[in-house]
Amino acid sequence: MTPATLSEIELIPCHVFRRAQDGSRAVAEQIAAMIRGRATEGKNCVLGLATGSSPTGVYDELVRMHREEDLSFQNVVTFNLDEYFPMQPKELQSYVRFMQEHLFDHVDILPENVHIPDGTIAEEEVADYCRRYESLIVESGGLDLQLLGIGRTGHIGFNEPGSGKTSRTRLITLDRVTRRDAASDFYGEENVPRRAITMGVGSIMDARQVVLLAWGEGKAKIVAEAVEGEISTIVAASFLQKHSNAQFVLDEAAAEQLTRWREPWAVKSVEWTEETVRKAVIWLAEKLRKPLLKLTSEDYNEEGLQDLLATNGPAYDLNLRIFRDLQGTITGWPGGKPDRRKQPGDRPQSGDHIFPKRILIFSPHPDDDVISMGGTLIRLVDQGHEVHVAYQTSGNIAVFDEDAIRFAEFVGEFNRRFDVDPARTAELETHIDEFLTHKKPGQVDSEEVQFIKGMIRRTEARAATRCCGVSETNLHFMDMPFYETGRVRKKPLGEEDVSITVDLLRQVKPHQIYAAGDLSDPHGTHRTCLNAIFQACQAVEGDDWYDDCQVWLYRGAWQEWGPHQIEMAVPISPVELMRKRVAIFKHESQKDKALFPGNDPREFWQRAEDRNRETAEQYDQLGLAEYEAMEGFVSWDKTNMEL
Repeated sequence: MTPATLSEIELIPCHVFRRAQDGSRAVAEQIAAMIRGRATEGKNCVLGLATGSSPTGVYDELVRMHREEDLSFQNVVTFNLDEYFPMQPKELQSYVRFMQEHLFDHVDILPENVHIPDGTIAEEEVADYCRRYESLIVESGGLDLQLLGIGRTGHIGFNEPGSGKTSRTRLITLDRVTRRDAASDFYGEENVPRRAITMGVGSIMDARQVVLLAWGEGKAKIVAEAVEGEISTIVAASFLQKHSNAQFVLDEAAAEQLTRWREPWAVKSVEWTEETVRKAVIWLAEKLRKPLLKLTSEDYNEEGLQDLLATNGPAYDLNLRIFRDLQGTITGWPGGKPDRRKQPGDRPQSGDHIFPKRILIFSPHPDDDVISMGGTLIRLVDQGHEVHVAYQTSGNIAVFDEDAIRFAEFVGEFNRRFDVDPARTAELETHIDEFLTHKKPGQVDSEEVQFIKGMIRRTEARAATRCCGVSETNLHFMDMPFYETGRVRKKPLGEEDVSITVDLLRQVKPHQIYAAGDLSDPHGTHRTCLNAIFQACQAVEGDDWYDDCQVWLYRGAWQEWGPHQIEMAVPISPVELMRKRVAIFKHESQKDKALFPGNDPREFWQRAEDRNRETAEQYDQLGLAEYEAMEGFVSWDKTNMEL
């Protein structure tokens, strides 16, 4: 089978960067060059801008260039893609406010050159307003560059499935998936507006250049559909295949479902490293639904892996090699075995000479530990290790108001029963009741309410780890400052956040660190928390104890590692899986209905069990031993700790 060329497969040019930060910087430099070039010609630079998490890194870099490199926005005219309807400009979720906070308030753009769809106009005036918006773009000379993100339905702007190629700026009804994805920003799906004003696909296609940004594993599937699939109104972004100057800018995670990433041997000659060999053989077995040891030479040849077979064959030896490699990832002793339990033929683990170990599990939110690696946590405790759990953030914004009222009532009853400061108790109860009764959707909680919600999450975390056998003295509530805004949007990672993490590492001196490696959580908290850990590890890399430390990344709350990625697979027995479920249930404020469920409607315990069982099934189908469930981990190179 002759490999296809990249241009035959990727129908929109894609530029893949290792990190979202690198891609954002490259796009910002491209925009800055365009702004300066137009200024030199004495012309305006007309930009179409997007909101959401994808372009924020670009805006941050443009602001930095304005402050440090004299990039002027005096000649820039902007048109934003969309706005919720109805929407007041000062609301937390307003795209007017978003653009001001991320870009306009920090650069010298002229206010009259900023155009954002108006979410306050009367409904009967919307059609005329949209026509005027289109006319303003034309009168400004047309869009030089349109910046885009991509939604889970493939929408660009708010052009939902069904939007045609010639659609223009209009009022549109939002898809249920889009509203569910936006629920986190509005503190509940019921608060998300049902409509929005959006530039149409035709409006976007008129731009002289289009740059679409996508970061993270959660965007990988829809990116591949838009780039490699058929053009369809179901995936509005696919229309960009017909644009003469469109490009997708991706990080590696968002590119992982592209053919060149998923099966690179189909588009180019590859260097057959241990990693690519393992990936190819597992890919072949999964595609053909065969156990590893049943793959034949014909299977390799017919699926385009002749080169692999020629350089690494014969098939039987290659199959056996990957089978043993995958088998070697399975361990029921994630912390290593004591000498008395070691058997001849046991595969040595890193740091296996140390037993018991000090284990430090970092949990971005107060429930990620038990959701994502609860079975492994239970094993580590049961096998005699000193297990510490560090809750990096308070998680206070993810508690329903009703729970805060209920706990405030409990405190009031408790204090009255034991005659604890009746006046202060009455004052607090009155404040909680009045504040939450009159609270508007998305309004920031008062300090008292934030404290109560944080206390709820703490008590749940204690109850959950108590089920797992962790000593309460080994729980560390870090309350990292970047999180404590009371809002969905957090502050950037700061020195204090890293310093708190460094202090904890030096206090515990762990032999194993476990950290959350699933970076698709709705608000980016996992990514920020992982960055703090990496920076802290770099700060302590000269400490003697760190030489014996190993860093493992877990997933589970938002997605799972694939078999080709997993370096340690911990089997979970039916009893352990049930203990894990009970521990997750202790997080009662997140049970039945979470305030921020993300794009997965299942409860967290259901997600965890389904993913753990799916991992075990994948191993079983590849011909390995059959287990009830499995938790997978990837080791992190301590010399390359950055996102």
